[in-house]
Amino acid sequence: MNQYVRRVVPLLSVLAISVLAGVGSSAHLAKAETASPLAVTDLRCEYVSNPLGVDVATPRLFWKLESTARNQRQTAYRILAASTAETLANDRGDLWDTGKVASDETIQIPYRGKRPESSQQVFWKVRVWDQEGKGSAWSQPASWTMGLLNAADWHARWIAASQPSETLLVRREFTVQPGLKRALAYVSGLGYYELSVNGRKAGDDLLAPGWTKYDKTCLYDTRDLTGLVKEGRNAIGLLLGNGMYNVEGKRYTKFKGSFGPLKAIMQFRLEYTNGRREIIGTDGEWRTSAGPITFSCVYGGEDYDARLVQSEWNQPGFDDSKWPPARIVEGPGGELKGLSAAAPPIRAFDVLKPVGVRRLGPSVAVYDLGQNAALIPKLTVRGPSGSAVRIVPAELLKEDGSVDRRSAEPNLAPAYWQYTLAGDWTETWFPKFYYHGARYLQVECSAPSGQRLPVIESLDGVVVHSASPPVGKFECSNKLFNRIDRLVRWAQISNMMSVLTDCPHRERLGWLEQYHLNGPSLRYDFDLARLFTKGMSDMADSQLPNGLVPDIAPEYTVFQDGFRDSPEWGSAFILVPWQQYEWTADLDLLRRHYDAMKHYVAYLGTRAADHILSYGLGDWYDLGPKPPGVAQLTPVALTATAFYYQDAIILAQVAAFLGKADDARQYQTLASQIRAAFNQKFFDKEKEQYATGSQCANALPLVMGLAERKDRAAVLANIVRDVRRHGNALTAGDVGYRYLLRALAEGGRSDVIFDINNQSDKPGYGYQLKMGATSLTEAWNADPRSSQDHFMLGQIIEWFYHDLAGISTDPTGPGFKRIVINPQPAGDLTWANASYDSIRGLIASHWTKQDGRFTLSVTLPPNTTATVSVPARSSEQVMLDGEVAARHAGVELLRQERDRAVFKVGSGQWDFESSF
Repeated sequence: MNQYVRRVVPLLSVLAISVLAGVGSSAHLAKAETASPLAVTDLRCEYVSNPLGVDVATPRLFWKLESTARNQRQTAYRILAASTAETLANDRGDLWDTGKVASDETIQIPYRGKRPESSQQVFWKVRVWDQEGKGSAWSQPASWTMGLLNAADWHARWIAASQPSETLLVRREFTVQPGLKRALAYVSGLGYYELSVNGRKAGDDLLAPGWTKYDKTCLYDTRDLTGLVKEGRNAIGLLLGNGMYNVEGKRYTKFKGSFGPLKAIMQFRLEYTNGRREIIGTDGEWRTSAGPITFSCVYGGEDYDARLVQSEWNQPGFDDSKWPPARIVEGPGGELKGLSAAAPPIRAFDVLKPVGVRRLGPSVAVYDLGQNAALIPKLTVRGPSGSAVRIVPAELLKEDGSVDRRSAEPNLAPAYWQYTLAGDWTETWFPKFYYHGARYLQVECSAPSGQRLPVIESLDGVVVHSASPPVGKFECSNKLFNRIDRLVRWAQISNMMSVLTDCPHRERLGWLEQYHLNGPSLRYDFDLARLFTKGMSDMADSQLPNGLVPDIAPEYTVFQDGFRDSPEWGSAFILVPWQQYEWTADLDLLRRHYDAMKHYVAYLGTRAADHILSYGLGDWYDLGPKPPGVAQLTPVALTATAFYYQDAIILAQVAAFLGKADDARQYQTLASQIRAAFNQKFFDKEKEQYATGSQCANALPLVMGLAERKDRAAVLANIVRDVRRHGNALTAGDVGYRYLLRALAEGGRSDVIFDINNQSDKPGYGYQLKMGATSLTEAWNADPRSSQDHFMLGQIIEWFYHDLAGISTDPTGPGFKRIVINPQPAGDLTWANASYDSIRGLIASHWTKQDGRFTLSVTLPPNTTATVSVPARSSEQVMLDGEVAARHAGVELLRQERDRAVFKVGSGQWDFESSF
């Protein structure tokens, strides 16, 4: 089945709502029946629970429904939004009272009340009615706080130091009057910042703000500081580091470039119970100083000299008379944006304790953390003043036991953390602005002449990554598959920062092919709606005037040839918002970027000759006779043109969704022309294969809908023959592997996928594990010269959820409004268990196969329906609750396929059993 050419569902049928006639007052509605088994939970605004810094005029609201009963549906809702918590508690919506709205929708609901002002907090709650007209109880209250909606709302200036510095301290004191109600800060510090109030760090975010193309977009964070300030005198402190904003040399760098000197802008808002408001903004009254961080580079490391610490610099009463005043400067040019453009924050999530320590000499030891991950070390040490500890990260070891940095930096340029002790007491250091992918930490101690070496009391690795919530769990009877799942997940989290990086050390760049090729796999594991939204902003900011979307975004450095312009990479600009729609029913990205998406497809048209594109990287890192790199087994023109077709056919559907009929016809015509040219050039009728007949060459046309219906079976058979000819081994690379999986699974050949991945002797996941990998590697054969923490080949996760467990969304009901449960037991698997917390609620599929019996337990959230396929020779053999499922109340038999009975069910838990 072509997963891209799908029936276009009229948008109005999905989102239509109507306010019921005759709705009475709030008091009248409060008397409504509240016996519904539905409970309203998990209220969110712009995908976030109780967000701060909402900087869109029309925020979108979401909630989930819970119920233990089957076949539960929402038929209406009522939203109250109020200016105070007290007003809301009294069931009054002075900002918005929707009344009883006839709708089954629970997501993407635009706020249509009185427009909130900048910084205003809005309190809201929801109740719903079920299919019997019974009303639920009100949800628990939630809130959102607006950001700064207009440039005129900023009463602060960008400031910098009078003299350039590796890092920068910025401070200001202020007085809080009695009766403080709330304190908010809007802050951006470039490249990184850490905010403190009265000596205490504000929040637990790290490496803030997120990376952007700073001449186009600068992110600000909104912090609630109410619990940190006190009546009387207070102090604000900002610590600034370089990040991607200012990449200098001296040690390893992937590139060098700067958007300017360190700078910050901050606006502090104090709200009092008497209605008074006070604004404190950065200006020339703030004071600056160099800090104890003496080196800061996103690639090269971080150095800290504890002897330079100015105690209590961020507390009131500190003598800053020798600190020069801040200099008012221009910003880097980018528009200040809040939550709408930001990815979830980066935070610490786990601590890796050493599983072994090997001493290589009196001053050198290597700590094995047991797991390769993106991390920041936490060091506890004691020693004399001026002694130092250098921590060198690596993924591998040399034969002598020392760290091998080839996978992180082939030319062995240095990168490390270094701490210089203040002396004579136990000191703890957690670096602020540098993370690195590593399993091993080599500690090198030094001391001034005649002094004793410092003593390491403890050294841990703190795992850091995006706070994108985990939403998926998978497990099955195959222990190797479970290890593969963990292998890939570690690579995913190591590269989930404010962009999806390729690796957490050598490049740290947002290579775009990962966004769409791994999009489904990532989305099954994590809620990435916001991270993908931010990625689209990065792509839009990096798009060139001629329409080209470069291979990396943000584009911090300009590569050449296919490394800047490859259609398989740039097509993320089309595919990411489409996937967002499929997974969350979110049309916002498609609307917002539609013109820019058109511009990109038009650019591809300028590069095409007779609708064929003949440039790019192709199936990167496929397994050919040469070392991996640019495609070896599949013509670059085939993959480039296939993605050109895919872009055109998707854009035709997007245009139809958006009511742009002329555009829809134009792109449908273009897609037809590309398809005809593609088949004429690449399809070999005699061999019934595409081009070279590689796994990639045959898989892409099948999955994308380029292959003619009459040829599909033969092309699929050729894929299977190629896999078998290679001894059940894969040859597809970064681009082709996902399509190989989809072609086989959609063709009913998950048995072949099982055979490819259920072995450890040929390059693949099992081979990487056999070689000792603890995170997915860049190369199928775990080549030590390549990255050992690279998630680009992690598309197997999609197969685990979509096919083995059988959980997917029906294209006629995007955002899992309509669900498909279609498990594909493969190989010798005896059970599989997966759950996915979708935007509408928890979906679960658990099946077992034993002694000729097949059981399938399905859990569906309220307000959804599912098509459930149960392996069975006859529908009469499928039982549910002790009776034939087809005759069970609430179950509809849709059809009997060759070896499956297909049913339609509503929400709740359903336990099927059949002969298999």
